[in-house]
Amino acid sequence: MNNKIKETMKFYKLCTKLKDTIRKGPLVWNAKRDRIESVAEHIYGTQMLAISIYYQFNYNLDLNKIIYMLAIHELEEIEIGDLAFFETTKEEKLSKGKTATDYLLKDLLGKDEISSLLDEYNNQTTDEAIFAYHCDKLECDIQMKLYDQENCFDLNNQPNNPIINNPDVKKVLESEKNISNAWIEFDRNKFNDDKNFISIINYLKENDI
Repeated sequence: MNNKIKETMKFYKLCTKLKDTIRKGPLVWNAKRDRIESVAEHIYGTQMLAISIYYQFNYNLDLNKIIYMLAIHELEEIEIGDLAFFETTKEEKLSKGKTATDYLLKDLLGKDEISSLLDEYNNQTTDEAIFAYHCDKLECDIQMKLYDQENCFDLNNQPNNPIINNPDVKKVLESEKNISNAWIEFDRNKFNDDKNFISIINYLKENDI
């Protein structure tokens, strides 16, 4: 019994590191704000967003499975941090993430179930995994919109921004009036297979929240 308690507390303590792991996106864009959200807060946001969209748009999916996926989808960041797209390739990130989560789960009963669910999410093999992925990306877009509404960004003052001259980033910045709209356009093709998510991002571009 004591060993089970020990492993329970060990895993929980590891997960609490995400409470202090700050999201990379707003930092890259030099957000002027006393407090930037943590990865743990992002996870909570994705789950609440999933619940809201699921009911408002009447999806026929396994919501409990989606919430479970979103609870664990950032576990790798306990070990590898919040890696941005410009810091690694998709393939490298998946490989690093798999190694990290295998290590984190190695002593946890239920590791095979959790690992399988992570593979399903990462490989987008079910409708639930795709929906969860959409919620993960959309939550980022919404949070950037909220920061923009607080006037946290200044496009003319971007010291040490490692992606300001990225060709794809420059392209969307040329056509959009602010960072959050550019962020949404950068993510648009990730939602192309779901008209509801497209409708939401179109709304975000035109309206305050």
